[in-house]
Amino acid sequence: MEWITRNLPYLMAGISVGGQYALIAIGYTMVYGILRLINFAHGDIFMAAGLILVYSATVMPMYLAIPLMIILSVLIGFVVERVAYKPLRTAPRMSIMISAIGVSYLLQNLALYVTGGLSQQYPAIPWISDTITIFGSTTKRVTVITPVLTLVLVVLLVLLIKYTKIGMAMRAASRDFETSQLMGIKINSVVSMTFIIGTFLAAIGSVLFFTNYTGVTPTVGAMPGLKAFVAAVFGGIGSIPGAVIGAFIIGICENIIKGVGLTTFSDAFTFALLIIILIAKPTGLFGEKEADKV
Repeated sequence: MEWITRNLPYLMAGISVGGQYALIAIGYTMVYGILRLINFAHGDIFMAAGLILVYSATVMPMYLAIPLMIILSVLIGFVVERVAYKPLRTAPRMSIMISAIGVSYLLQNLALYVTGGLSQQYPAIPWISDTITIFGSTTKRVTVITPVLTLVLVVLLVLLIKYTKIGMAMRAASRDFETSQLMGIKINSVVSMTFIIGTFLAAIGSVLFFTNYTGVTPTVGAMPGLKAFVAAVFGGIGSIPGAVIGAFIIGICENIIKGVGLTTFSDAFTFALLIIILIAKPTGLFGEKEADKV
């Protein structure tokens, strides 16, 4: 009991961080599920969402700044897909991957130009930034909100994919991209919607993340993006439940490591886990082997 009380702040922080990673990881896993593409720019769109709110909050109230940030972030994701990925739809995968890396560096350099390379202070968001006490441990309300909101959004996403027309089209495209085109599915619309949903969730994740970690820099999206990618691989990239479970496991383990005084190794643990998973189970916890087409 004493151990739980002493480490409760780390457990709560781990669950909260896991939820934030999950919202980013879903974007990776959805795009990979349909295009077999690792969208390396996803973490940088997450960073851009943070910067958009930093600047928009200076000229308008927060209840307008947050919806504007979400809309502009979704627009960035849509434009990136249309400009950088759509023209390369039939190109070799290596070409698309190089394009994704190029977009990542473009967004980072644009952010560097706008900010001058200086860390920008994220604005305090009313209510969720407030401090609360749980079982004697003090934390921000966002720590409690994050896992609840994440699970609600994941359930809504699963329902959308399972029961709506666009969701059925996404499932068909993820099973067989070429055949889906032949069957009359509008692949461009499906891919665009996939990027829109992924970017929307990343924008929500940025609000939750930067409420706790208030410094926004041009490269701040790199590490959360990489850890979310590891979570997607750990759970089985292409599997939404797998990405969410992987994200929570990584978030909790990472913060427990910090709790026992090994903060220096918290990032190393994440990437060591990636190596172990790729060796032991390359498809991840819930991933499926691709069947050869004959």
